[in-house]
Amino acid sequence: MNWSNHHTKLSNMYHNHPLNEFYKATIAISNKSATVTVALKPEFHHAADAVHGSVYWKMLDDSAYFAVNSIIEDVLVLTASFTIYLTSPVSTGTLIAKGKLVNATRSQFIGQSILLTDQDEEVARGSGVYIRSKTSLSSEMGYKL
Repeated sequence: MNWSNHHTKLSNMYHNHPLNEFYKATIAISNKSATVTVALKPEFHHAADAVHGSVYWKMLDDSAYFAVNSIIEDVLVLTASFTIYLTSPVSTGTLIAKGKLVNATRSQFIGQSILLTDQDEEVARGSGVYIRSKTSLSSEMGYKL
């Protein structure tokens, strides 16, 4: 298996998804880790003028998810559960989610992620359980060079 090609294909799949066009999210994937970066904009704010928790959740899950999928070359994984801890509100700047695979068994994978500001301040963290799906990775879903 050419892991570099696999990671590039996963990155291309992520970058070409319409939802990530809205967020202008970028991802860097390597073996057992992934980093998601998003520049914040007012459209992400809730009524109290801070970033909505859904943005935190997406970034944390995406980075942990792709850290897990970085070692699985045949199918997508599914998020079976994900726990998030919001530790600080943020309104401006850039957020960086750093995910890693922390445990792998035959039937499940555990991924963790930390969400930081561009000033290296922690604003959230999360962990999730992931399982293999029956959906094959394919060029139709954007998994291609």
